[in-house]
Amino acid sequence: MGHQFPVNLNLEGRSVLVVGGGRIAFRKTEQILPTGAQITVVAPEIRPEFEALDVMRVRRGFHDADLDGVRLVITATGVREVDQAVFDGAERRGVWVNSADDPDRCTFTLPAVVRRGALMVTTSTAGASPALSSFLRARVAEMLGDEWAHVVEDLSERRRDFHARGISTETIDWRPIIDEVLADRGLALPGAVLPAGAAVPAGDIVPAEDTVEVPA
Repeated sequence: MGHQFPVNLNLEGRSVLVVGGGRIAFRKTEQILPTGAQITVVAPEIRPEFEALDVMRVRRGFHDADLDGVRLVITATGVREVDQAVFDGAERRGVWVNSADDPDRCTFTLPAVVRRGALMVTTSTAGASPALSSFLRARVAEMLGDEWAHVVEDLSERRRDFHARGISTETIDWRPIIDEVLADRGLALPGAVLPAGAAVPAGDIVPAEDTVEVPA
C-alpha cells in the first residue's frame, strides 16, 4: 500500500453521513461538528447523547440512497454486512468513506487531533495502530497548552502585515520571528528541536499548510 496523503478538508456546509448510533459513532460525530458540516446520523437505535448535538437523526437502518449527495461518510455500526454495504455504495459514488476499526473498508482514516484555536496537530499511523496515535496525541496535548492559540494569532498578524507591505511570506525566514513571538508569550518550543541550519532528517516531512477545498 502506498503512503497516505495528509489533507485538511473544508466541510462547512457540506453533507456528511454517519451510519451508526453507538459510542464510536457519537465520538466521531463530535469530532466533525466543529467543521460546520451538515451531519445526518442514521441508525435503528441512537444513543441519547446525540440529542444534544446539532445533527439530523434518522432512526432506521441504512439505505443505499442515504449516500446520495453526501460528500463524506463514516460508518460505525460494528456489523460487517452494513459497513460493507456503506463502503460499496460510497465507492460507486466516489464518496470518501471511513469504516471504524476496519482499514480494509476505508478510503480515508482519521488522525488523532490536538486543537489549540487555529492550531491543529495530528498524529496518524494510517489506521495501523490507533492506540499509538492516541498515545502521541496525549503527549502533544501535554506539551501544547491553550496559550498556543495566541501564538497562531500573533503569527497570523505578522503574516498579514507582510502581505500589506507587498512582501512575499514564502521568502521569509520565519524561525527567528517564531522565536520572538514565543519569547513574548513566555513560551519555549516543546521537546527537542533542531538547531538553526541543521539538516532535516530524511522522511515524509512536507513544509506545506495548504487546505483542500471540497467542492460544494
